[in-house]
Amino acid sequence: MKSLKLIGLAFGASLALSSAAFAQDVTVAVAGPMTGGESAFGRQMKNGAEMAVTDINAAGGVNGKKLALSVEDDACDPKQARSIAEKIAGAKIPFVAGHYCSSSSIPASEAYADGNVLQITPASTNPLFTERKLWNVARVCGRDDQQGLIAAQYIAKNYKGKNIAILNDKTTYGKGLADETKKALNKAGITEKMYESYNKGDKDFNAIVSRLKRDNIDLVYVGGYHQESGLILRQMRDQGLKTVLMAGDALADKEYASITGPAGEGTLFTFGPDPRNKPTAKKIVEAFKAKGIDPEGYTLYTYAAMQVWSQAAKKAGTTDAKKVMEAVKAGKWDTVIGPIEYDAKGDIKQIDYVVYKWDAKGGYTEISGSGT
Repeated sequence: MKSLKLIGLAFGASLALSSAAFAQDVTVAVAGPMTGGESAFGRQMKNGAEMAVTDINAAGGVNGKKLALSVEDDACDPKQARSIAEKIAGAKIPFVAGHYCSSSSIPASEAYADGNVLQITPASTNPLFTERKLWNVARVCGRDDQQGLIAAQYIAKNYKGKNIAILNDKTTYGKGLADETKKALNKAGITEKMYESYNKGDKDFNAIVSRLKRDNIDLVYVGGYHQESGLILRQMRDQGLKTVLMAGDALADKEYASITGPAGEGTLFTFGPDPRNKPTAKKIVEAFKAKGIDPEGYTLYTYAAMQVWSQAAKKAGTTDAKKVMEAVKAGKWDTVIGPIEYDAKGDIKQIDYVVYKWDAKGGYTEISGSGT
């Protein structure tokens, strides 16, 4: 009887220990536009984060603890992003993969810094994100001053002597990218014939299209998101313009093709070399496809952000945000998008943007490498 009691006590103790271990699981977060106009990219981020957490847990977790994922929606709204950041900091979550829009990442980062949260954005490209000397910020993507340079080099090479227009949607991302492209074009000796702004969320671009037509614009560069870019393209075609539309990485989702239909053929945009084609991503891509998910756009970038944090936390032996960030900046990390190293600001050292072209079937292919 005594031995049975001891066995029962031992079993109860083991249950208590396992329950305690479960209770001590580490919660991490992914934050982005799960609703709203950019929700396609929020879905990419959610898919990438969920798969990463599943795979990290299957490999034993982080420092003996499993990860739990909190999914937060900022709708690409700066105020909502700040509110979410305060909520995450208040919950003492040590790490967030987010946000998508630079106009969300930048105000959120200040609340994260105050609340001891490490933030790695998969997608926010505005230089200001890492230029404010905050201790807690990093990204796994490039910057607009790099992306804009590649766009400008392509335009200068292929549209020399042609009429160029530049549009922007007044957002942190859109205007920032348009201005960087303009700066690089002007430095290359090309002056745009038209520079115009519109509001994110606009539907009617006929006035702008009429100006493009009047000025015989050969290529219009759009600093903005895929929904408005798609509508501008359609309305150009409705007015008989054959003007080429070029934009940035915000066109890296099939939703752009669903907006434009076959008319989107020939649209150009800049993005990193497609991570789906990298040897480091082969197994993960197969796992996504087995679930019926195409890991396009920023899906694998979000997965990589989770990898960087988890590897650095293991290296540091803690999830304390400041100690993990020290490890992040000091190390070299193997990720699904390739090896990543950081500078003191939190920017990656391995930068590479290429130019893609959309086809009539709703897909896109790389047409120009970095610097060409």
